[in-house]
Amino acid sequence: MNIKPIKTRKDYRETLKEIESLMTARADSEEGDRLDVLTTLIEAYERVHFPMDLPDAVDAIQFCMEQRGLSVQDLEPVIGRRNRVYEVLNRRRPLTLRMIEGLHKTFGIPAESLLRQNPLKPGRKAA
Repeated sequence: MNIKPIKTRKDYRETLKEIESLMTARADSEEGDRLDVLTTLIEAYERVHFPMDLPDAVDAIQFCMEQRGLSVQDLEPVIGRRNRVYEVLNRRRPLTLRMIEGLHKTFGIPAESLLRQNPLKPGRKAA
């Protein structure tokens, strides 16, 4: 059977069934190669038709703070002085790459979420 693009929901369901039948295939086999290609096609289809709604940077930081019981003071070593932390949390200052890297390394916040920054509120500070 030839591999073809996934264009419809029917194609999607059929490809998922085929992937399921190939799950035990050895990686270094023809079936394993087919599984890799089909999985790539499924991922591409899902990215377009079922996009993940990741939180934005501030939502991700606030979720981390809530889950771990962190305070603004805990964020200061990564973001900067207290007023800067509040500016970020109030969406008045964007995260810098240094802040994103620090939040990801220190608190394990997914970089994908930290890179998603919503428009700033009026009263924006220069970065």
